[in-house]
Amino acid sequence: MSTPHQTPTQFRPQSPPAAITATGLRKSFGENTVLDGIDLDIPRGTVFSLLGPNGAGKTTAVQILSTLISPDAGKARIAGHDLVREPAKVRAAIGVTGQFSAVDNLLTGEENLLLIADLYGFGRRPARRLAAGLLERFDLVEAARRPASTYSGGMRRRLDIAMTLVGSPRIIFLDEPTVGLDPRSRHTMWEIVRGLVTDGVTIFLTTQYLDEADQLADRIAVLNGGRLVAQGTPAELKRLVPGGHVQLRFAGPDALERAARLLGTGTADADALTLQVPSDGSLTSVKAVLDRVDAAEIEVEGLGVDTPDLDDVFFAVTGRPDHAPRR
Repeated sequence: MSTPHQTPTQFRPQSPPAAITATGLRKSFGENTVLDGIDLDIPRGTVFSLLGPNGAGKTTAVQILSTLISPDAGKARIAGHDLVREPAKVRAAIGVTGQFSAVDNLLTGEENLLLIADLYGFGRRPARRLAAGLLERFDLVEAARRPASTYSGGMRRRLDIAMTLVGSPRIIFLDEPTVGLDPRSRHTMWEIVRGLVTDGVTIFLTTQYLDEADQLADRIAVLNGGRLVAQGTPAELKRLVPGGHVQLRFAGPDALERAARLLGTGTADADALTLQVPSDGSLTSVKAVLDRVDAAEIEVEGLGVDTPDLDDVFFAVTGRPDHAPRR
């Protein structure tokens, strides 16, 4: 007796599993509503950045998701665990580096790490091996026996993150980690964040620096008035704001004039031999302009693409430039 032919199950690519999901999170302090029903879906092994004016609720969101305070309403799962019903499991899966350093200034860098390792229950030898590895990873070996009070701001931040990693967290909340750091130290921190993501760690980043979010984040959300007013990749958010253009440079005035007539839009600069054509900066938009010019056999000598930056996006969706994050 023959069996009916069975069609193989069609392969369907799946999205990366979520590290953090939240639905309808709300939080008020008295009559002040800080979070007014926010939804999040953050894949594992990515950097998610939360932006917003000062006082928008960024730190409150971090405090809720890291179990430091309870939401008034809404649901969330962190590393697969229910935020309200399984807070201990959530805490075991996360690390938090707040705005203010948790480093003990009276202890050396090594002693700070050994103290955290002891709190996690490591034995003496495993703790020393772990501390040595973290000191080397964060370029603190030479300063290991010095009191933390002698560390620079960048060194203290590196030690702070090293202490967070003692528990091998799968998700790390970084709340404004580079405020007050010099440019070199900020870039060092960026490399540390990228290295953590390469290792599979999920980063939830709040920052006052828009360029930091642009450099690091896979996805960005903008919080304003307790609500998420925009979400997407940095490129997607920039395309929300008009004003971008493609700039074409030509060898001579004849080519410039022909291109201007062909495209029928844009601003020509006869002195610079350039034509600025409105564009959202996407590959499809730029390619469409170049294909039209190329089909007309007009030679382009140079090409530039200018798109709105995150400053423009921030101002457009919050309308509060006087409280904007720093560039």
